[in-house]
Amino acid sequence: MLVSAKEMLNKAREGKYAVGQFNINNLEWTKAILLTAQENNSPVILGVSEGAGKYMGGYHAIVGMVNGLIEDLGITVPVALHLDHGSYEGAKKCIEAGFSSIMFDGSHYPIAENIEKTTELVKEAAAKGLSLEAEVGSIGGEEDGVVGAGEVADPKECKQIADLNVTMLAAGIGNIHGKYPENWAGLDFEALAKINEAVGNMPLVLHGGTGIPDDMIAKAISLGVAKINVNTECQLVFAEATRKYIEAGKDLEGKGFDPRKLLAPGFEDIKAKVKEKMELFGSVNRA
Repeated sequence: MLVSAKEMLNKAREGKYAVGQFNINNLEWTKAILLTAQENNSPVILGVSEGAGKYMGGYHAIVGMVNGLIEDLGITVPVALHLDHGSYEGAKKCIEAGFSSIMFDGSHYPIAENIEKTTELVKEAAAKGLSLEAEVGSIGGEEDGVVGAGEVADPKECKQIADLNVTMLAAGIGNIHGKYPENWAGLDFEALAKINEAVGNMPLVLHGGTGIPDDMIAKAISLGVAKINVNTECQLVFAEATRKYIEAGKDLEGKGFDPRKLLAPGFEDIKAKVKEKMELFGSVNRA
């Protein structure tokens, strides 16, 4: 039974921890993340970008897969299925398909248009009991072909969007998607403190959780961040484990070519990475 992310994030903000959003790319990803959440008694958010949605066959297929896994694996911790960096049209499709949480990324629009489109989606999400994430100040790096330079959001604009009654707000504070370059300046905590003050009790979202040092994660959580997105790190460990398996020639031994065997090391490494993040974010035993 999928749930809105609202309650889990409000609890996280109050309890000074964060819930991880782990992006899914296929069945292995989804199963690994759900099992790890259950084993660690942690709430969890499954993120789906529009590109991954297309890759997995469409939003209805994803909703069916996730609901089926929750039932068949006996998952009892709170699970939200969330559209990541959704367009206006993509958000509407995911609402219709049965997602329990939506992100509308209007950060590339002028603020007036971002407000107009977000207002419309707040109404639709509220009517169905879904949570809605909005974004101000684009996040750097590349996400499904959209490249942002890592802007720092304006606290006034953050307040304007927060006042529309969104559930959570993603505000750029110098964070980027993907691997961080060596000359990365770090998170702008001064900006985060101002944004946190401007939006009151609203849970803040930190995108680009891969590669941010642990002490910066802890500080961000202390300044109102209640949701942290992780994707690249799981992709990297999955790829590395699969490469090692093939380079060791294990796919040539017996039935080592069976995808259930071939993908098993990557599956286990995703589980280990997700557990590590849940411990870092403080969400273990918070379900």
